[in-house]
Formats: sequence, structure tokens, C-alpha cells
Amino acid sequence: MLTEQMLESIKKVEATRPERLKTEPRRLTAEEKDALLREFHPDYKDHAFDTIGIGPNKGERAPQELADLLNSNSLIHDVDINLDKVDYEADVLIIGGGGAGAAAAVEAHLAGASVLIVTKLRLGDANSMMAQGGIQAATKENDSPMQHYLDAFGGGHYAAKPELLKRLVMDGPGCIEWLNNMGVLFDKEPDGTMVTTGGGGISRKRLLASKDYTGMEIMRVLRDEVRNLEIPVIEFTAALDLLLDENGNAAGAVLKDLETGEYKIAKGKTVIIATGGAGRLHYQGFPTSNHYGATADGLIMAYRAGANLLYQDTIQYHPTGVAYPVQLFGALVTEKVRAIGAMLLNIDGEAFVHPLETRDVAASAIIRECNQRNRGIPTPNGYGAWLDTPLIDMINGKGFIQKSIPAVYGMYKNYGIDVREIPVLVYPTIHYQNGGMEIDADATTPKIKNLFVGGEASGGIHGRNRVLGNSVLDFVVFGRFCGQQAAKKVPEVKLGKKLSLEHVYDYSKALKEAGIETDRRSPKLFPDYTREVN
Repeated sequence: MLTEQMLESIKKVEATRPERLKTEPRRLTAEEKDALLREFHPDYKDHAFDTIGIGPNKGERAPQELADLLNSNSLIHDVDINLDKVDYEADVLIIGGGGAGAAAAVEAHLAGASVLIVTKLRLGDANSMMAQGGIQAATKENDSPMQHYLDAFGGGHYAAKPELLKRLVMDGPGCIEWLNNMGVLFDKEPDGTMVTTGGGGISRKRLLASKDYTGMEIMRVLRDEVRNLEIPVIEFTAALDLLLDENGNAAGAVLKDLETGEYKIAKGKTVIIATGGAGRLHYQGFPTSNHYGATADGLIMAYRAGANLLYQDTIQYHPTGVAYPVQLFGALVTEKVRAIGAMLLNIDGEAFVHPLETRDVAASAIIRECNQRNRGIPTPNGYGAWLDTPLIDMINGKGFIQKSIPAVYGMYKNYGIDVREIPVLVYPTIHYQNGGMEIDADATTPKIKNLFVGGEASGGIHGRNRVLGNSVLDFVVFGRFCGQQAAKKVPEVKLGKKLSLEHVYDYSKALKEAGIETDRRSPKLFPDYTREVN
């Protein structure tokens, strides 16, 4: 299965192990990191970005693929929608059925509000389910929310909105207790103490996990809680555009039943967008670790309605996506693998970056090694770097790999690769949408009343880069917070008499006035992997 060149390179990897077990690569200085990012990180490739033509962020840059969708007409631009026929109605309408949406639904329901979840796929089909490495929170005596804040603020290049990051770290320990009490099976010592590990860009061992199934385990519990509380969930139904009342307040959404093709109207006194990320837009042609529905729907809908975007030009490319075998191309190899001992190596078996540098730095170093220094290992899809997984058992003892990262072990084993015996090939994969809709301290969009945003669809919590484990904490903390705030808001909400799509038609007019003639429609809903066959 492995090529001769791969096998020859593995011999060099094995030959350098004794020395690497003694000495780790040095940490880069701040200046070295900045220079590396500017030269090699995809966010700095100007040719891959375009200008947003209209709307609140007019004139700002965005990845070409996102800019194309923002500079497009709505999917319902020329569809006759009957706004007088309301099909669904709730106090809190939640768009998205991942971790943030489920956590919001539970809290809003417990606060006494009527809740409806609308999701494009099934409840739980989300990036939340696919998170592997763990969830950060300052739960140990040698740690504190302040230390967590400093790690995250620095890792995000000091660009996070302080009030949002403060809520993330301060609410973290309580959210761990909430999850634990609901039945999440965190890894624990025999005495019941939760196991914590370290990771890239964090100064304390504060990463809690459930093996390398953390997101799946949390989503299992949240999904069960939604079902047990009998919260209504409309599956296989995509939100196409927000509905506003005549005063410009969020009041619902236009939906499309993906099975019947019917258009439906959902009305809500408050609306929570929890639609996740954008990895399936495949910025710059990169592979992605994201689930099938991650196509930036929430950003498109909210922007067309007048919401601001923040840091829409920053994407997290996880350094260790699968580069080989091709059947797994782009799938995630959790950062936990590096946290417990694996090193990144080039074709000569040389460690070229410290294993616990932040994700943007590690990804840039891999791209540099493969593209400029020609020290990557050739694969059918390009090049990759070695992730020396056998080191893990050498450092921690035989059997540690199967105990701590069974998902990674099993994923490769299915294709005849035993990560205990040979290293694996990795290359950066699109993993997280650092930017999104701008929100205030109460998780609402500044320009649209009654519209809340939770999870990956929001921008500002992590700044311009995210450290590991904070995405899972984000969807729990801000999912819960959105549900609490939306339910609290309900008694004072007085929607206007009419639902409106005027903003959709005004957006179309603005495109024409800006000279943007296009046949494109958005949101995209799903990636297109069709190919012409001769």
C-alpha cells in the first residue's frame, strides 16, 4: 500500500527516533512565527480573496468562495413565497441541529419557552459530532480562567472581543459540571478525578476528553436530552433566508423541505442561528475535516438581512489532516496525537517544528516544508509530512495509543495502516471558521434585534486563530447562553404585524446598482462534487 519512496523515508524516520526522543525541536520566537505565517499561511495569499461588493462589510475582503456567495442573489429571489401561511411557530426558533443548537434548545426549554429546531440534515449532523481532541476549561487547582483567557487571547493574535472571551473562560468550569451531570463520560482517574492533557498554545493541562470521541460523546448526551424533553425537531429542512418584521427585527425564516421541495414558513419571537462553519466551501481547493452541510448558510442569511461579519477572512487550517490514504483525504487527525508525543517530520525524518506550536504555525510549517523546501513526502494528492505516531507508545508505554486515541487507531486500521508501527502522512485541512457574524456581549447581532448567534457561526470569540478544545467549549457555553438569553427576551418581544422579505429584494437591487451581474444563488446548502464523465 505504501510506495517505495514512503518506505525509504520511514527508514529515515526510524533512524532519527533515538535522538528525537532525547531532544524536541525548539519553540519559535514571536518574530519567527509572524514571518512564517505571512509567507505560508493560506490567510495571507491575497490572490485567494475577493472583495465583498455590498452590505455592511462592503469593500472588505473574504475568501473568493465566500465572497461569491455574498455577492449573489437569494435562492428565493424569484420564488413566490406565501408569507401569510405560517407552518411552524415558536418562542425560540433555532436554525441548526449541532452542539450549539441542541444546547440552546435545552436551556430555552428549561426556561419555559416553546422551542423549535430546524436542521438541514439530522439532529447531530454537525462539526460538533466530529470534534475529537477534547474541551478546554480551567478545572484544576494549578489553573484559572485568567490563565485560560491569556492562552486563548494570545493564540488568537490578541484579536478576540474581550467580553466574549471572558464569558467563554468564566463559564467553562460550570459547563463541564453541567455536561458531567447530564452523563457525558469524560476520561477519569480511578478516584473520579477528570484526566486533563496539554496541547498546542496552552500553558496548563486543561483539556478534558472522552478518548478521541469527545464531540460524539457530548453530542450523544445533548441529542438525548433534546429528545427526552420532547423538543420539536424538523430534520432535512434547510433555512434559505431570515424573515424580518416591518420594523427590521428577526421574526423567523423561509425553509425548504429537502424531501418534498416545499417551501415553509417558520415564525419565532426570537431566532438563534447555530448553522456552524464553512469547510465544505473548500477554500483555495483545500480538503476539509468538516461535515457535509458546512457551507456558511448562517453567514449568508444573516448578512443579507443586515448583520455584520467579523474576521470573515480568517480560517483555521488544522495542520494534521490525513494526506494518505486517499480514501481518508482531509479527515482529521486530532491534535491530541501531538499532545501525547507524536512529532511532525519531513522526508528525511527531521523534526521541523515543535509539536505543540499553535495550529496556524504548525500548518504553515508543514506547507513550507512541502512546498518550498521540497521535503514533503509525495502522495497521490500532492505531498504530506510524517506524524510519528509510534513515538506515543514509546513515550507512554505499550497500549497507550489504543487506550487514548482509539478513533484514530481504528480509522487507519480500516485501511491496513497500524499507527503503532508506522507513522502517518498529514497535510493541513480546513477545520474551523475563525470569523463569522459579529455578536455583542449578550450574543445578539448589533443591527438585528432578537437575532442570536451561537457556536462556529459567530465571530470574535477566538480572534484570528483558535487553540484546541475551545470550539467545543464555545458551542456549549454560547449555545447555552443563547438559549437562556432568547428565552429571557421572549416576554418583551412584540413582533410587527407582517413578515417581510423586503431585505432580500433590496439586496438584489443593491447588487445590480453595484454592477454585480450574476446568476449565482446562495446559500449553497451542499457542496457539489459532480464531475463530467467523457
